[in-house]
Amino acid sequence: MLSEAERREIDSVRKGYKYKQAACVEALKIIQRSHGWISDEDIKDISELLDMTSAELDSVSTFYSLIFRRPVGRHIILICDSVSCWITGYERIIEHIKTRLGIELGGTTSDGRFTLLPVACIGACEQAPAMIIDNVVYGDLDEDKIYEILSRYE
Repeated sequence: MLSEAERREIDSVRKGYKYKQAACVEALKIIQRSHGWISDEDIKDISELLDMTSAELDSVSTFYSLIFRRPVGRHIILICDSVSCWITGYERIIEHIKTRLGIELGGTTSDGRFTLLPVACIGACEQAPAMIIDNVVYGDLDEDKIYEILSRYE
């Protein structure tokens, strides 16, 4: 169930659009920022606020790879799998991360600490291979650097 503060924030955002449905991505981001992910109940509540069907809003939410429709870890690792990262060691790096965390791509560690997701490009080609954790870009990755980076996150 959406809080009154979340409803007010969505209402404020939707006033900036000619059609309230156009605010759906921003509304999803508001709720995800608060809840960590978007539940079916959230979809229902948001769709009612924006005069959309749940199916319409669900189709929007599943289109965007950074809108999470299931629980994720406290820290999201976005590993770049662009061509620059591939040619500079992506496969070695991703295998190291998966082994270190004990998860596959799309998985979340058993302690709920990390979720590992591939992304097409993070725009850090000059630092390839690269990843983002909680909006911080890390580049020129190797096994030692990954160990040091992951140990920063509780």
